[in-house]
Amino acid sequence: MTGVPAAAAGGASGARRAGAGAASGKVPGSAVGRTAARSAEGGTSGAGHGAGGSGAVVGEGSISAGLDAQGEEKSARGGKLTAAAVNQASVWNVANLLTMLRLVLVPAFVALMLADGGYDPAWRALAWAAFAIAMITDIFDGHLARTYNLVTDFGKIADPIADKAIMGAALICLSALGDLPWWVTGVILGRELGITLLRFVVIRYGVIPASRGGKLKTLTQGVAVGMYVLALTGWLATLRWWVMAAAVVLTVVTGLDYVKQAIVLRRQGIAERKAALEEKEA
Repeated sequence: MTGVPAAAAGGASGARRAGAGAASGKVPGSAVGRTAARSAEGGTSGAGHGAGGSGAVVGEGSISAGLDAQGEEKSARGGKLTAAAVNQASVWNVANLLTMLRLVLVPAFVALMLADGGYDPAWRALAWAAFAIAMITDIFDGHLARTYNLVTDFGKIADPIADKAIMGAALICLSALGDLPWWVTGVILGRELGITLLRFVVIRYGVIPASRGGKLKTLTQGVAVGMYVLALTGWLATLRWWVMAAAVVLTVVTGLDYVKQAIVLRRQGIAERKAALEEKEA
C-alpha cells in the first residue's frame, strides 16, 4: 500500500516536473521561434524598405528627368517663339517703313494731281511735293537696308512695286491730262515692266546687277517727271522737254543693255549646268 502511493506520488511528482520541464522547455523554443520570426519579418521588412527606397530613388530620378525634359522642351518652344517674334518685328524696320510710306503716297499723289481738274498750280505743287518725297525715300530705303542689314523678303517685293507704282501713276496722270504724249508713257512703263519680268526669267541663272546707267536713268526720269508735274512755263517748260527726252533715251539704252546682260547670263548658266552634268556622269 505504502509503495503504491509513493510510486504514485513519485509518478505524479515526476509528471509535474516533466510538465514543468516541458513548460520550461517550451518557453525558450517559442521565444527562439518568435525571435526568428521577428528576424525574418525584419529582414523582409528591411528588404521591402530597401526595395521601396531604391524604387523611391528611381522614381525621384525619373521625375527629375521628366521635369528636365519638360523644361528643355518649354525652353525650345520659347526660343522658337522668341525667334519668330524677332523675325516678325524685323519687318517693321526703318527701310520697310519708308517703302510703306511710298506706297501710301501713290494714291495721295493721284488725288492731289487730279484735284480741281488737274490744272490748278497749287494742287500741282502739292502733288509735286508728294512725288518728291516718294523719290527721296526710294533713295534712302535701299541704302539703309544694305548698310544696316535690314534686307527682308517684304522689302525685296514691296520696294520695286512702290517704285513702279509712283512712276507709273505720275506718267499716266500726265498723259491723261494731255501734258505728256502717251508714247512716252508707253516706252518708259513698257521698259520697266519688261526688265522686271526679264529679271524673274533669268533669276535661276543669276542676278542682273544694277548698272550706273540704270541709276542715271532713274534720276533723270524722276527729275523730268517732277518738272512735268509742276505747272512750269517759259524756258523751264522747254527745259523739261529736253530732260524728258534724255530720260527716254537712257530708258531705251539701259533697257537694251539689260537684255544683253540677261542673254549672256543665261548662256553662262546653261554652260555651267551642262559642264556640271558631264562631270557628274564622268
